[in-house]
Amino acid sequence: MSDATVVVHQDAGVLANAAAVRLITQIVDAQATGAAASVVLTGGTIADRMYKALNASPARDAVDWSRVDFWWGDERFLPLGDPDRNETQVRAALLDALPLDPARVHPMPASDGADGDDPDLAAARYVDELLGPAGALPHFDIVLLGMGPDGHVASLFPGHPELNETRPAAAVRNSPKPPPTRLTLSFDVINSADEVWLIASGEEKAKAVGAALSGGTPVDVPAAGVHGTKRTLWLLDRESASAIPAR
Repeated sequence: MSDATVVVHQDAGVLANAAAVRLITQIVDAQATGAAASVVLTGGTIADRMYKALNASPARDAVDWSRVDFWWGDERFLPLGDPDRNETQVRAALLDALPLDPARVHPMPASDGADGDDPDLAAARYVDELLGPAGALPHFDIVLLGMGPDGHVASLFPGHPELNETRPAAAVRNSPKPPPTRLTLSFDVINSADEVWLIASGEEKAKAVGAALSGGTPVDVPAAGVHGTKRTLWLLDRESASAIPAR
């Protein structure tokens, strides 16, 4: 478990651009070892801005995108191509423009996929993909996470039973944020990554950011329960950082 590092940027635009450059650099560094890089993607407004900034960056082509594995931290359980799916958002903002190896892109199942509208079967299918033939979780270089005003990350919501999930991925029902049915990685999977980056912007996130960084419990503020094995990085703008207690 790593201590949190907090980086505060002037505004959401600067945050998105800086996070994009940071992500490119981190992937290049991971590939410099000769290994493929592995990134867990997130959804949300600031993430969308970051993906678009990455796509527009002159440094984008420094990455060998054919050697990057992409996973998802959570997903809205909706039909393939639905505009509210995180996959749809990320493909439009970034992935469709990159020379990827399709076998290395691992979206969570859709509600019109092989398992139909059964989210438990869909979650089990994603567990099988995560574990692969070797029966072990892949190595994650970076897990990207947004955060809601209630402190939720991925689709792990305050007080919900999925906070205690021991399986790598699970179905979420009765989400307080629509749509009500989702799929999510568990804390254990998120916290297995080398680095976990929490990216938040806006005054409406400030209270939850402050709570997560000042002793809040994962039951009340799930963002307090995530960390990387090597680094836990909070990337914020001034508004979202405004309630962090002075040290």
